[in-house]
Amino acid sequence: MTDEEQPRSTGELPAAEQTAPEQTAQAPTPEPAAEPPTSSQPTPKPPVPKPSNIPKPSSIPKPGPRPGPPPTATAQTTPASPAPPEPAPGSAAAPAPTGPAGGAEAPLDPAEVAAAAAFGRVDDQGNVYLREDAGERVVGQYPGVTADEAMTLYIRRYLDLKAQVDLFAARLEQLNARDIDTTLATVTEAVSEPAVVGDVSGLRSQVQALATRAEKRKEDLAAQRAAAKERALAQRTQIVEAAEKIAGRDPAKIQWRSEGQRLRELLEEWKQAQRSGPRLDRGLEDGLWKRFSAARTGFDRNRRQHFAELDKHQAQVKATKERLIERAEALSGSRNWGPTSAAYRDLMQEWKRAGRAARKDDDALWARFRAAQDVFFDARNEANAATDAEYAQNLEVKLKLLEQAEALVPVTDLAAAKAALRTLQEQWDEAGKVPRADIQRVEGRMRAVETAIREAEQAKWDKSNPRVRARAEGAAAQLEAAIAGLQDDLTKARESGDSKRIAQAQEALEARQAWLEQVLRAAEDAG
Repeated sequence: MTDEEQPRSTGELPAAEQTAPEQTAQAPTPEPAAEPPTSSQPTPKPPVPKPSNIPKPSSIPKPGPRPGPPPTATAQTTPASPAPPEPAPGSAAAPAPTGPAGGAEAPLDPAEVAAAAAFGRVDDQGNVYLREDAGERVVGQYPGVTADEAMTLYIRRYLDLKAQVDLFAARLEQLNARDIDTTLATVTEAVSEPAVVGDVSGLRSQVQALATRAEKRKEDLAAQRAAAKERALAQRTQIVEAAEKIAGRDPAKIQWRSEGQRLRELLEEWKQAQRSGPRLDRGLEDGLWKRFSAARTGFDRNRRQHFAELDKHQAQVKATKERLIERAEALSGSRNWGPTSAAYRDLMQEWKRAGRAARKDDDALWARFRAAQDVFFDARNEANAATDAEYAQNLEVKLKLLEQAEALVPVTDLAAAKAALRTLQEQWDEAGKVPRADIQRVEGRMRAVETAIREAEQAKWDKSNPRVRARAEGAAAQLEAAIAGLQDDLTKARESGDSKRIAQAQEALEARQAWLEQVLRAAEDAG
């Protein structure tokens, strides 16, 4: 026999059993022991069951270590001394036996052993029976050991199976649907015809109850998956719509740098949603991705087109400004100050209308244009400085003339002031030009004196004008007649007691009286 085909016990098999011929023990339910042979026939060896034929599903987490019987020796293995058997159900607990490797088996709970032992028995040939609702059946054979040892082996198997079912019950709410189906199928198969001794019917009922719980758990998981898919669909749809909104904007109004960065962020959000969220239906996923990809492709195409047109426009601007620079450089040597200054002002307007070239090019072009202007304006400033030095003496003369002219104001003798001003004006013209920086200041002071004398002359004329006096006297006569009529109206209004009429008549009368005072004052001034 191989090691796997030999029964497991708390000790080694006797030497007689070690040399027995190999028997097949792979069937789930071994045949019962044969009838006692006659004297003329050799006694056949019954098939020895595989000691552990319970499936070990990978999906069921293993319970805490419950060491089974130590492995038995093969025919070539040196037998060791058998370990003392475990106590029979209900007997006093003996010390834990030690296997051939020196490891101690975990002691069994006497109560669990006693409860399980009620469902089985061992006959004289070492056949182990299990009592079920349908009757009694043989679950294995363990000859050469005591009945307690054989019973203990199959009780251990039962307890291991029960531990697996209990662990599945404890872990059910943490398993996914696939693991639930796999584990439920495994434990269902394991409890169908197990080679154990214990309450197998109870285990089957527990598994059936777990099947009901498993269906409820799978329904809950399906609902959670559906809700998660709805959330994932809404999130990815939002990402796609945000990308489409960016791609659908007017290219002339798009901020290409920031909007491009936003599209890259949306792509990372899409990837993160795929990594962390549930998978959508393939059709939905592909449709959303195609929309998202189309938005990004459209944005990139518009951006390339925009910058291609921008490059073309900037190249045209660069060519235009280079022509303006050539014209500015051609004028830089001119000494015709007035017309050339005007020409440079026109060039500056054309420069502004031309627009902007590429930033690097535009800065270099402006430096060349400005340098050409500086050549001309620096030369003009030097010339003006030389001229201003010549005009400094003229300024001194005009400042003295200004002192004499400003002494004529206020005007007391109009005729004398006019005569003195004419003389000063002749001397002013003879003095010549003054420095450019002082022209506006000194000219303004002289114009102020001239204005004051003209106003004095106009005031005198207004007073002596007979037409003005006549108009004033006529207006006064009309106002006096109107005032007399309004006084009568006021008297009548007071007699009637109408407060509204009284107020209106009083207001009109006061207005006409004020006008009359102004007209009389103007007539006196004209006289």
